[in-house]
Amino acid sequence: MIDIQSIKQRFGIIGNDPNLNRAIEVAVQVAATDLTVFINGESGTGKDVFPQIIHQNSARKHGPYFAINCGAIPEGTIDSELFGHEKGSFTGAYDTRKGYFEVADGGTLFLDEVAELPLATQARLLRVLENGEFIKVGSSKIQKTNVRVVAATNVDIPTAIEKGRFREDLYYRLNTVPIHIPALRERKEDIRLLFRKFASDFAEKYHIPAVQLTPEALTMLENYRWDGNIRQLKNVTEQISIIETERVITPEILRNYLPTQTALPVIIKDESKADTISERDILYKVLFDMKKDITELRKTVDELTSGQIPMATPATQQHITPIKATTVIDYDNTQDAEVEYLQEKQTSDNLSLQDKENEVIIKALRKYNGKRKDAAKELGISERTLYRKIKEYDIKM
Repeated sequence: MIDIQSIKQRFGIIGNDPNLNRAIEVAVQVAATDLTVFINGESGTGKDVFPQIIHQNSARKHGPYFAINCGAIPEGTIDSELFGHEKGSFTGAYDTRKGYFEVADGGTLFLDEVAELPLATQARLLRVLENGEFIKVGSSKIQKTNVRVVAATNVDIPTAIEKGRFREDLYYRLNTVPIHIPALRERKEDIRLLFRKFASDFAEKYHIPAVQLTPEALTMLENYRWDGNIRQLKNVTEQISIIETERVITPEILRNYLPTQTALPVIIKDESKADTISERDILYKVLFDMKKDITELRKTVDELTSGQIPMATPATQQHITPIKATTVIDYDNTQDAEVEYLQEKQTSDNLSLQDKENEVIIKALRKYNGKRKDAAKELGISERTLYRKIKEYDIKM
């Protein structure tokens, strides 16, 4: 029987979320084996604790343990860091150097941000995982190692594989035993426990009273998204503890420490509902509204060109800002051709807009089972206008 509470106390894990408890159980169970473990979770969720749990509960606990951030090592030196190099193998290689796979022999190697490894290094890593063999940079001698590998990443590996940034065979080799660490927003009940622990720690560290939250502030804290997860919550707690003179934190105070998170509207298309108003229909609705303005503009232009609206007199011309024309109409033999072209273009545009209007009106009516009032509200027009459009397009429901 696994004593989860003792594991939490030993490694400083706070929370009672079922998914978190399950991750701890899997880590302890797999520790007794030499299977490769792949830890996945967002940045700041505490992935680095689980390799330590695995190492300390395994037969390798007296062996070396190294944690390497693969994303922090330059691409040009990552092979040397992991596998070592021979003297003179590259510029600056003044001595022979052992890599982590050599010095961690008999122990555990934690490869954090493993998705940041270059493809060539991924191929070398795959070989080590498959048969325990590696070759130093600049050497032709095969060396053996007995290292337990635990890898972690916050990258969506299937997407990285699809884009050619991560080897599929390496992923399946690493993913022998997967462990998922839940994000902080998925364990809301743990947020109050974490805040209380951090507030107590900072009060002791800075010799100040611990801050407390009002019920409303606690609700705000629990409903926040926490993209930075536990790391972000800890930073916010420390800022409040140091800066605020008030020890009881209200929503007004807390709001100053929570970055604004803007949720953009997302249109979700349900493929099972063919008559749902889609993003394309919304565009048609915009065009529908624009058509009236365009029609009015064309009417004004037609009246100007036909002389129905009087042109400016010399007395009023001085108050009119001249407009630079990009096209000059030549009233000669080309006038008829140009007018004919404009008429054809206008007819074509009108037909195109009419088709779109007809389509979006039908969809709106179907969505509301023929209720014109609701359909008109959806389209942003009056019920009278909708009735006129139904008659104009001869729409049958």
